[in-house]
Amino acid sequence: MPRVTAPESLDAAGRRLWREVTRYYDLAPHELELLRQAARVVDVLARIDVTLLDSELVVEGHVGQPRAHPLLAASVMQRQVLDSLFRSMGLPMPDEAEGQRRSKSAIALAQARWRANG
Repeated sequence: MPRVTAPESLDAAGRRLWREVTRYYDLAPHELELLRQAARVVDVLARIDVTLLDSELVVEGHVGQPRAHPLLAASVMQRQVLDSLFRSMGLPMPDEAEGQRRSKSAIALAQARWRANG
């Protein structure tokens, strides 16, 4: 399978995701676009994580009240986007020749079966 080069716009985390996914899967053009978007989200999450490591998780609000750091909410939203992108890609699970879109509960059930049969 020919290796697909990662977009130059990606940072280290996004390139790592790109390499790992393209190592195992031969993606169609629409899946490559979803992967590019997922890799950008991973880069954003990496930047958020670095900022949060050097910040307090509780900050002062506009009237002096304590509140959660705004990047915590941004991180949650980005992780939801990432989850949606991965589910849209419908990559095959182990033992499958072809992937499909799955609900979160279907993924959890499949993972539990693999661990039990492991």
